[in-house]
Amino acid sequence: MKNRLDEVKIGDRLDINHLFNLSGKVAIITGASKGIGKDLAHLLAQAGADIAIVARNKQQLEEAAHEIGQTGVNVLPVSFDLTKVEETAQVMEGIYKHFGKIDILINNAGINVAKPAEVLTSQEWDTVLDINLKSVFFTSQAAGKYMIDQKKGKIINMSSQMAFVGYYKRAAYSSSKGGITQLTKALAIEWAPHQVNVNAIAPTFIETPMTKQMFEDETFKDEVLSRIPLGRLAKTEDLFGGVVYLASDCSDMMTGQTLVVDGGWTVW
Repeated sequence: MKNRLDEVKIGDRLDINHLFNLSGKVAIITGASKGIGKDLAHLLAQAGADIAIVARNKQQLEEAAHEIGQTGVNVLPVSFDLTKVEETAQVMEGIYKHFGKIDILINNAGINVAKPAEVLTSQEWDTVLDINLKSVFFTSQAAGKYMIDQKKGKIINMSSQMAFVGYYKRAAYSSSKGGITQLTKALAIEWAPHQVNVNAIAPTFIETPMTKQMFEDETFKDEVLSRIPLGRLAKTEDLFGGVVYLASDCSDMMTGQTLVVDGGWTVW
């Protein structure tokens, strides 16, 4: 079978400019109306992929789609509540019919309820697990159907360093992300015969406009930084290399893995 890397060779050299080129690919990113998801949508669009962005807020989605569309790719905004898992297959079918295929799925949408374990309610637990784990499975199931049929696909799940370490006020969140790591392995094994790669990326705390208020607590920020050997919070762009790698043909031999981007936190 022809090695995909042969297609990016110039003579005996690799054409680095095309190594992570996603032109002709169709990517779905959930939680993409703002924040990390929106940044990742911009990233894959700049790499050449057509994009479907999924989130609940229709106005924010349309604004994001307009911005991302400036790169010249086809962008489809899809307003959808991911917890309505009984409707997920229909939504994925609509995306498939629009583009004619689905190559990449990034399960980015997530939520946290930062409360001590002794006061966390059943409803709060379900809210976190429904978004962070249950919706990821059913979105992967619905998109994976098309990847299996075409014998090719990339699924990237957004995990967290909290899948590997414990932390305060993160009982539900850590449980959901630990579940993501195991779900990634299970789907990777089951879908490997169909050449569908399922991996995850696990960042540390990321500095974004949405987390800015949390880090205004200097005591909390100092405590977090004391656990990161590289001495700083992550930025969204720290995920870019890993995400493009996992979305591209360069990662065809990688599946069931979680790429930890944590500045060394889990090395301790």
